[in-house]
Amino acid sequence: MLGTIVNAAAIIAGGLVGLLIKGGIPDRVSESIMKGVGLCIILIGMSGALQGTDYLMEIIFFIVIGTILGEFINVEKRLEALGDRLQAKYSSEGSTFSKGFVTASLLYCVGAMAIMGALESGLNGNHEILFAKSILDGIISIIFASTLGIGVIFSAVSVFIYQGSITLAAGALKQILTDPVVIQMSSTGGLLILGLGISMVGNVKLKIGNMLPSVLLPIVYALIKGLF
Repeated sequence: MLGTIVNAAAIIAGGLVGLLIKGGIPDRVSESIMKGVGLCIILIGMSGALQGTDYLMEIIFFIVIGTILGEFINVEKRLEALGDRLQAKYSSEGSTFSKGFVTASLLYCVGAMAIMGALESGLNGNHEILFAKSILDGIISIIFASTLGIGVIFSAVSVFIYQGSITLAAGALKQILTDPVVIQMSSTGGLLILGLGISMVGNVKLKIGNMLPSVLLPIVYALIKGLF
């Protein structure tokens, strides 16, 4: 769990720095920064998604079925509702709280580094990937918090729960988490990050939160295959 703890702490630290400089950034500059970050996120998503070119049919299946499940559960709405409750309890800030919480939570949780880092931490006790992710997330938190506010800091809770759960479950799922399964999870997560970047840059609203179950479906698929 050490890697996840450090990652969550880096997000909080970066977010606090972002809040300190928030007032000194003009709105037009903040908007341009967010667009620039969105382009970088698109690049990160593309690099992750391209890992799974050998499993295109499987990934299409995961995205379709995962989105259906996510829409049924309405994951994104639940994330936004959680953000609204946190805002009501801890902040008097305006509407950017939920946006900051949801956007940062999705970005920090669905990428290849989150999945592979948590697995490596749980299986081998190697935290190097999560330490590297901590540096990246801390920098992004500075930028996000300076434009979206304190909600970004609370995304550290999402990271702690998500990555911590993967780390703790990794030992029990060791036989299932083969290289193809990990690649499929990472590539599917890369597609979601790509969609998140597109949402940030363009004027289109993609419900990335409702696609989150797709990332876990490779494990379910591997379990079912193992039965036959």
